[in-house]
Amino acid sequence: MIVVLVALEVERSEIRKRLHDTHLERHPAGTHFDVGTLTRPDGGPPTRVALALVGQGNPAAGVIAERAINHYKPAAVLFVGVAGGLRDWLALGDVVVATKVYAYQGGRSEDGAFRAYPQAWPMPYELEQVARHLALDEDWADGLDRTPRVHFEPIAAGEVVVNGRETPEAHRLRQHYADAVAVEMESAGAAHAGHVNHAVPTATVRGISDHAGGHKDQTDAEGWQPRAAAHAAAFALALAARIDHHGASAPATRESADSSRYTISTSGPQSPVIGTGGTIRGGVHLDYREERRDG
Repeated sequence: MIVVLVALEVERSEIRKRLHDTHLERHPAGTHFDVGTLTRPDGGPPTRVALALVGQGNPAAGVIAERAINHYKPAAVLFVGVAGGLRDWLALGDVVVATKVYAYQGGRSEDGAFRAYPQAWPMPYELEQVARHLALDEDWADGLDRTPRVHFEPIAAGEVVVNGRETPEAHRLRQHYADAVAVEMESAGAAHAGHVNHAVPTATVRGISDHAGGHKDQTDAEGWQPRAAAHAAAFALALAARIDHHGASAPATRESADSSRYTISTSGPQSPVIGTGGTIRGGVHLDYREERRDG
């Protein structure tokens, strides 16, 4: 199972149209997931995908990512959608795979200065290797109007739509996050959710729909959001199928990783002492588990 999260309806539409046998699953807390399948490149069993719309912003992305991870126990989480480009060499429609995600708005405001407190989440190495190899194969772009360029670069995520090169956010990005080539509003939340859930592999795939330079309304009117979303969706779902093909799996939870027949935990003023006479002191909890043997 691969979880795919998006922020906008146009992004959900581009993912959903590429899934097969889609059906609706409702989380007990109310979140709707479109669950469908992808054809795997090795001809094996189809890859299952759970798609959810999280809305805009890192907090919303973090909440829904946490919910999806705990519900589906996915092999990976992919955040997919559009972004604003911060480099003139990025063409509209190019795809950026985030080698790391910055949360760029944290810091300390002082008289005459802002001191940035950077946070960053790197793309998991194995996932990056699969994505880079996929980018060499243009088959992932089948069905698109052209084969977009794919870049592997850092991305910054905040809580503001950046639409100007001289805004306070743009200055902050240039001063403290100079290697970021695109900006958006959700990936830091999703990356943090993966980090705190046994380091579930999390990646961001974005299509460039504007240049964050004051012309967003114009590029949106020209239809670049759906085109960029389509490019990101095509690459991300090809990546999802490759992840499944390569046998990637989510990190084991404490329960699944425990190979012992039982665990012992204690509380209270004294540690437990288990002697030959069976004496036990302290608050002790025995949690018996089924012993698993291969073969």
